[in-house]
Amino acid sequence: MNQPPDPQHEPHYDPNRLIDALLEKMRLKNDAALSRALAVEAPTISKIRHKRIRVGAAMLLRMHEVSALSIEELRALMGDRRTRVRMPGDHGRLR
Repeated sequence: MNQPPDPQHEPHYDPNRLIDALLEKMRLKNDAALSRALAVEAPTISKIRHKRIRVGAAMLLRMHEVSALSIEELRALMGDRRTRVRMPGDHGRLR
């Protein structure tokens, strides 16, 4: 069965750029301050930085809400260059 490419294993995927850009735009001192702004536990940001967890849809939406950056800008910052996104359960249909 063909699986869509996982952006975590793409050479351009770098969640650190995204986190650093959010810190700068929101004028926050560190990852702990960002975690408070996003209302997530501090280890979540660390796990994203170290590619142990993905930036999921809910996290992306929350980042959009608190930063006022568009979803496209956020995806570009982390190096997600997919032009189409597969949704769970689509079984090959593209949106």
